[in-house]
Amino acid sequence: MKRELDNLVSQMHAGGITYDEAIREFKKRFILEVLAAHRGNQCKAAKELGMHRNTLSRTIAELHMDPAQIRNGLKRPPRPVRPLLEQPKQVMRQQG
Repeated sequence: MKRELDNLVSQMHAGGITYDEAIREFKKRFILEVLAAHRGNQCKAAKELGMHRNTLSRTIAELHMDPAQIRNGLKRPPRPVRPLLEQPKQVMRQQG
């Protein structure tokens, strides 16, 4: 993982990404990952991140992240509508 991080930092530096932009993007990605792990629950995510829930909420706002969009993106998609299948006709044996 360290090698991957080193490569990423090298690419960002070579691409002209500023320190502030890199920190901002890292925060967004990290917070999204933790929120996804807790299905959008900010209280649980804040606890894992080691911050107060209000601080997480403020950070989300500062990073221009939409909490409603985060929650909606984490919900399961609705079950697909299944077509009604024809019931197989039961063949009755003739006894006789």
